[in-house]
Amino acid sequence: MNRAIKWLSFIVISLFVSTAAMADEASLQPQQWQPIKVEAIAGDIPELRGMPTDPQLQLPASLPEDANETVLGYLAATDTIAFLVYASLFAVIALFIIFIVINGISRLDDGFSGKLIKRWSGLSISVHWLGAIACIFLILTGLVLAGGRLYLEPSMNQSSWASLVGLSSGLHELMAFPFILGYILMIFMWAPKQIPASYDLKWFAVLGGYLNTGKKHHPDAGFANAGEKLWFWVFALFGGLMVISGLTMMFPETFVVTKNTANTMLLVHIVSTIIITAFSVVHIFMATVMSEGGMSNMTSGYCDENWAKQHHNLWFKELK
Repeated sequence: MNRAIKWLSFIVISLFVSTAAMADEASLQPQQWQPIKVEAIAGDIPELRGMPTDPQLQLPASLPEDANETVLGYLAATDTIAFLVYASLFAVIALFIIFIVINGISRLDDGFSGKLIKRWSGLSISVHWLGAIACIFLILTGLVLAGGRLYLEPSMNQSSWASLVGLSSGLHELMAFPFILGYILMIFMWAPKQIPASYDLKWFAVLGGYLNTGKKHHPDAGFANAGEKLWFWVFALFGGLMVISGLTMMFPETFVVTKNTANTMLLVHIVSTIIITAFSVVHIFMATVMSEGGMSNMTSGYCDENWAKQHHNLWFKELK
């Protein structure tokens, strides 16, 4: 555990040092979407009788592109967007609470054995928490930016609302960098253990054996079960879309972003946010509440032997 803390501290300190070096570039810049050709109007000098002798109509050097009406139509539905973003967090939380109240959690059939098995390295734990903590901050600040005007501002005074928006905007951009680092490391480090297998379909057929009704059945699972694999590949796909769309909007001049591209990236970012947030809630509940003995995996790096037998039997057999 001490080694994991050292790794995490090293990564976080390095990240914030690099972030500070990029602070000027990452600050908000005016978004000038089209070049303006400046022309001097002949004769436009204050005169006694006041009218320019040769008035001219000034036009942009290039006309702006036609707006993509389909994308603008989706973005215009701000009430719907705010509802979906908030529902992806709070509605999924509510549904999970209802499920646990009705079904209960998945307990170990034979209790804790007291024998521990190494499951995650200190580096893996550090990388996980680096990405996870940043992801939580991004979700919370994203709630403010996406729907705060509808759900938070009405109950706040103008000064408090302005401060909250300013803090959320700055923190959202700052947390993007540890999230990106964690995302890249997790994808490359964990992908080999997330390859789908034929027995994963049977895992989904019985919902992983988490239902406490009827005859108890624990489906086969390797190092990662089918649910964890699904979460990993959803995270890989939509997390990547979040990274690409976010960087594009943060640095429009660097990526030569047009107005249509910016609008499209914003829509992609919103859709990815909704999906990632919903899956994150499920992931957190499964790790902390639903699976007895599961949380120790990402705190100490070890799991109980009976937990491994019950939830990852094929992986446990490989160890033996």
